[in-house]
Amino acid sequence: MKILFVGDVVGSVGIKAIETYLPEIKKKVKPQLTIVNGENAAGGKGTKEPDYQKITRAGADVVTGGNHTWDKREILDFIDDPKKNILRPYNFPGKNVPGRGFIEINVNSKKVYVINMMGTAMMRALDNPFLAADNLLKTLDDDAIKFVDFHAETTSEKIAFANYMVGRVSAVVGTHTHVQTNDAQVINKQTALLTDVGMTGSYDGILGDKKEPIINNFLTQRPNRFDVDEDGRMQINFCVVEINDKTNNARSIKNYVITPNNQTFLN
Repeated sequence: MKILFVGDVVGSVGIKAIETYLPEIKKKVKPQLTIVNGENAAGGKGTKEPDYQKITRAGADVVTGGNHTWDKREILDFIDDPKKNILRPYNFPGKNVPGRGFIEINVNSKKVYVINMMGTAMMRALDNPFLAADNLLKTLDDDAIKFVDFHAETTSEKIAFANYMVGRVSAVVGTHTHVQTNDAQVINKQTALLTDVGMTGSYDGILGDKKEPIINNFLTQRPNRFDVDEDGRMQINFCVVEINDKTNNARSIKNYVITPNNQTFLN
């Protein structure tokens, strides 16, 4: 099985990049399942229903979230809709949290769990993701593919989580930092890891935002309003994970970037 995962969609440029590139990428990759992190789609923070609709119409089967999941109150109007495959991090604390932290998808009679988890190092004080994953996996079918979007700040926590999950999940793909890492690997021929898949949005900004306020913040150490760079050229960051349907072990993981200067993937 091939699973295509696209990194954090940022603003309208990110939506445009998804609409422009994702159908062509899918024609070339031919994935059985496509997952997109959409937590920054609505102006850089949160996801509104029109954003979700555009991402899914472009070809996403599941849309995952992260620390900006609740930034747009409108998400409460549709996150509990069972017909919408949108996730929020599983390990938000407390009971009766809106939405779902994982979803079961049947792909050609093969059961796949897509799990959204969030780290806690330099992030919000959520439930421990390692222990939350332990408890969740006890309730899931052992004979199933398990794919984790691990939304976290530090590379160490992402790598530690993937190693803790070796042999128990098929893949751990990191999101949140918006910069793709060059460490794609399959640990012990079992679990695929990419510390961060990167982001989909403005190629000309800084992490998808306009440059000037961020630079000024570093120069002055004073607060600045960060705005999404909606005028920049498009880029899309993604990875492709191949998984053995019989063993549920990952065979390979490859990461890709398409920028205005590099269209070779689609050629």
